Amino acid sequence: MKKDRFIVLRQDASIQIRAEESSAIPPRVNAGAGASVAPQMTLKIETLDHRELPDLLQEKDVQLAAPSVPMRLIRPVSRSEVGASATGPTWGVQAVKADSSPQDGKGVTVAVLDTGIDPEHPAFAGVNLVRRDFTLEGGDADGGVDAEGHGTHCAGTIFGRDVAGQRIGVAPGVQRALIGRVLGADGSGSSEGIARALAWAAQEGAHVVSMSLGMDFPGLVAELIKRGLPAELATSQALLDYRANLNLFGALAAYARSYGGDATPTLLIAAAGNESRRQQNPDWEVGVAPPATSDGFISVAAVGLGKDAKPDQGLTVAPFSNTGATLSGPGVNVTSARLGGGLVAYSGTSMATPHVAGVAALWFQSLINSGDLTRNTVETALKGSASRKPLIGGVDKLDVGLGLVQAPQ
Repeated sequence: MKKDRFIVLRQDASIQIRAEESSAIPPRVNAGAGASVAPQMTLKIETLDHRELPDLLQEKDVQLAAPSVPMRLIRPVSRSEVGASATGPTWGVQAVKADSSPQDGKGVTVAVLDTGIDPEHPAFAGVNLVRRDFTLEGGDADGGVDAEGHGTHCAGTIFGRDVAGQRIGVAPGVQRALIGRVLGADGSGSSEGIARALAWAAQEGAHVVSMSLGMDFPGLVAELIKRGLPAELATSQALLDYRANLNLFGALAAYARSYGGDATPTLLIAAAGNESRRQQNPDWEVGVAPPATSDGFISVAAVGLGKDAKPDQGLTVAPFSNTGATLSGPGVNVTSARLGGGLVAYSGTSMATPHVAGVAALWFQSLINSGDLTRNTVETALKGSASRKPLIGGVDKLDVGLGLVQAPQ
């Protein structure tokens, strides 16, 4: 039987693993009276066949194991060029009220796990870009250069500086950004690379992690069929692998969110997915795609400008946006940084996610400045800011979650 690569979380502070094989997650810090420090978690990649898995899980230091499965870019559903005449904040920046917020993200560290970034783009001038390429075995330092354009666009929405007189960034005061390239030029990657990138982002002190990607379930089924499994068996095995990876990302989220204690908590924000087709049939709604469905993740739906709508009223759920998300962000005709320079407009939940990540950065700054930052206060503030008032009347609450996030005022 063909052996597969498994992502194994071990709870053992004494284990020393080579960097190219694993990422050690340092002890989790719990604040408060009587606090204790959790044992070190070690993320290791092991090669074995599925028959060896039960024995592995019996080892006392193994918390869980999941096979590495294909992951893919949540591709934009449309693209349009942007002329040089537009000035002022984009409609998305206005919709989340970042343009009127006293906060700009200064002092907050954000991580973008995507296709990388164009480090030469003027939108990122002056930002300390800490880059690593997790599509490579060793997580190449100073890698993470974007060859697709998606990561550049998402990063621009979170912390991009003004380009040609137009404000594209929700939190343009961010000075340090962690750029993990987890998807290649073709938009493909693996849960192994993303798991290592999540561990790295937590270790590097990320306050916010933005992920506009999803599990490639059809690709996993196709790979198993290619190996010779009948379609029914391949689908059954893929479902088991799917569930194992949901549990893996949930465990990683728990450690990432609590690694820095109340001093540096981490929020994980992920796109809901673009598989719904409401324009063809109002009932054609697909549920949130993983890893956004894992425990500990905040999933994001996309809203857009309807007919005669303004950034603060008349917004509607995007027809492609998956249902069941936690929060919503502007995701239709979003202008941001284009690979190679200039601007481009994309549509997708991938575009909504960095808006929410940017607003989260503003809330982090506000709570840091006020001395009120804890793991609970920042998530409560972000979710509590969400409003359905800018949306059309009668919008399905399942489609937009708590509503459109709003920046601190």
